[in-house]
Amino acid sequence: MTLSRSMSMSRSGTTTDARRSRLLSELATESRRCMALYALFNQAVADQLNLHPTDLQCLNLLSLERGPVTTGRVAELTGLTTGSATRLVDRLERAGYVVRQRDAGDRRRVLVATVPEKAEEFGRMWRRLSGDWYALFEELGDDELALLIGHMRRTVEFTATQTARLRGGRLDSLPEADA
Repeated sequence: MTLSRSMSMSRSGTTTDARRSRLLSELATESRRCMALYALFNQAVADQLNLHPTDLQCLNLLSLERGPVTTGRVAELTGLTTGSATRLVDRLERAGYVVRQRDAGDRRRVLVATVPEKAEEFGRMWRRLSGDWYALFEELGDDELALLIGHMRRTVEFTATQTARLRGGRLDSLPEADA
């Protein structure tokens, strides 16, 4: 628990509780807005590259890996079944973004590797789009940036857990958040 959170909890005043409630509500609203706009942004980027939005995000995740991966790893990264991941890799291969290659250490294994020229095209798009993004953080100090990074990491973990619950058909077992 953070110091500011414990200080907030130690105050029993309704003003603090009301403010925290308002802030959490505002955070939930802005998070929903951010996710919706990111989905639309993702669609626009995918359109520019003539890809499906899911294929774009798979390509994004593949670019973060240290090297070629198996289709099973593609399934893990995306949360798709192995069959769906295979079809996704098929589409990326037809579009020229990935190739399948035999694993040099185990010829029975097939790896999915990004095509360097297409990876560079993908990277150029992100670099063009991220120039203005970095300007959003210029006025923040290192501690504030570290706070944002921690938030993003927790959000990624939380989203992965929620995605797994949804895909596992466990939506009914989730508690509703207080409004």
